[in-house]
Amino acid sequence: MLRTSVTQQLLPADETVRNYKRLAVVERAFRSLESVDLKVRPIHHHLANRVRAPVLLCMLAAYVEWHMKQSLAPLLFTDEEPEAGEALRFSVVAPALRSPAALEKRQSHRTCDGLPVRSFHSLLQDLATLALNQVTAVGRPLPDDFYSNPAATPRL
Repeated sequence: MLRTSVTQQLLPADETVRNYKRLAVVERAFRSLESVDLKVRPIHHHLANRVRAPVLLCMLAAYVEWHMKQSLAPLLFTDEEPEAGEALRFSVVAPALRSPAALEKRQSHRTCDGLPVRSFHSLLQDLATLALNQVTAVGRPLPDDFYSNPAATPRL
């Protein structure tokens, strides 16, 4: 039997342990606010209305980061099938196990489509190198299909 501070709803012991372990996700999110991902600095305001805006921005940034990790999970080392790993675990107290698909992705460093797998931080660095450039030709018009066909090059 486990004792908790929750008095409104009684949970079975395995659900209590499972919910307690989920706290690690929240704690990791708050740690990432101050780390290399979001680089949030201390707030030196003492009035409530001046503290709310930075805290709101931090929470929005954490949500955007979470949403990006969910959307980009196939390209990251994220386990896309945590239920399969959970089914392999013999007890809720035992350490979490990764699914066979996640183990394969981690070992091969490739997705099932053959694309390279990256960490979230390295993927952001790679995405930061992409740019959309506006091209203006001086003295000579560009071909009609230049903007619709990126492989087309102006003839000199």
